[in-house]
Amino acid sequence: MSELRVIVSGGGTGGHIFPAVSIANAVKRLRPDAEILFVGALGRMEMQRVPAAGYEIKGLPIRGFFRPLWKPANIGVALDYLRSKWMAKKLLRKFRPQVAVGVGGYASSAALGAAESLGIPTLLQEQNSYAGLANKQLARKASKICVAYDGMERFFPADRIIKTGNPVRQQLLETALSKADAVRSFGFDPQRPTILIVGGSLGARTLNESVMQYLEMIEQSDVQIIWQTGKIYHDEMKRRVADYVSSHGATSSLLDSRLVVTDFISDMGAAYKAADLVVSRAGASSISEFCLIGKPVILVPSPNVAEDHQTKNAMALSTRDSALLVRDGDARKLLLPLAIDTVKDAAKLQQLSENIKKMALPDAAEIIAREVIALASKTQEKI
Repeated sequence: MSELRVIVSGGGTGGHIFPAVSIANAVKRLRPDAEILFVGALGRMEMQRVPAAGYEIKGLPIRGFFRPLWKPANIGVALDYLRSKWMAKKLLRKFRPQVAVGVGGYASSAALGAAESLGIPTLLQEQNSYAGLANKQLARKASKICVAYDGMERFFPADRIIKTGNPVRQQLLETALSKADAVRSFGFDPQRPTILIVGGSLGARTLNESVMQYLEMIEQSDVQIIWQTGKIYHDEMKRRVADYVSSHGATSSLLDSRLVVTDFISDMGAAYKAADLVVSRAGASSISEFCLIGKPVILVPSPNVAEDHQTKNAMALSTRDSALLVRDGDARKLLLPLAIDTVKDAAKLQQLSENIKKMALPDAAEIIAREVIALASKTQEKI
């Protein structure tokens, strides 16, 4: 094949963006000459994150439907979808890709739908154990569907499913820091147990409130915590911790040497390396990362996702003793005491680490990239 042109579409959250970029990087490793164009949703985080990763992206005016679906505001959403699909068709005719890859998110439904209507082969990458509505609809015409969990024939044609696992951020696996140096990079003592609490790229109020409920317990324990609040919660949480220190007569060491409060962690590889235990939402991409690095984790599934898929993701691990699960509604009361007890239990951490490693599916990005290239090689010019 003389040239390779690939569309990659999806986004909205880091859980869609990171796999998309990983797949693109893998395609470029195999075919350095490949031209890759991303298609995202205007105003969503992919419009910043994808260019930062070195790729061009075009934005569509697409957005999600309001619940319930009969809300009058959805008329405008439907019109934006039709406009986005028309724009995507125009973009595809100009770029002339041999294959289109969809990773989920608002934009992928329009971009992949346009590709299918133009006869361009499509590959879907479904991260979750419960398929989203857009991917279920797109799967009817998709050439390949790459999944991370067993049993996905419930949603997709079995003869087109490939179990690849989820692509992860390569830098997480390549960090050169020792554990002690990673701990020190956060200003912590390598001799103390370390917990990482991260609510995803947008933050999670439940996890943040769970920490606030137990500041006194944190202060009195020998545990140190790296706490990613998310940008929209950061100022509030910093202020509330400062108010606690002031009103309780606590020493500043709670802020300075026991609790790092940050809106975003740029070097997540260092954070994972530093942590003895992670507390996280149950997004599929995060779970895949924990599996590959063998990191003990307490999962708190978000209830604010389609079809409660994060609970299903978490249960796929917790039923195999590969992770601990705390329901969102129980987290404020139970989460921090459980995390502090668990991080001090060396035998439990070892068991969780060994079990979660067994669920890892390495090389997902390269396997998917090879499928993308194979589809493109069979494509005739149809545009």
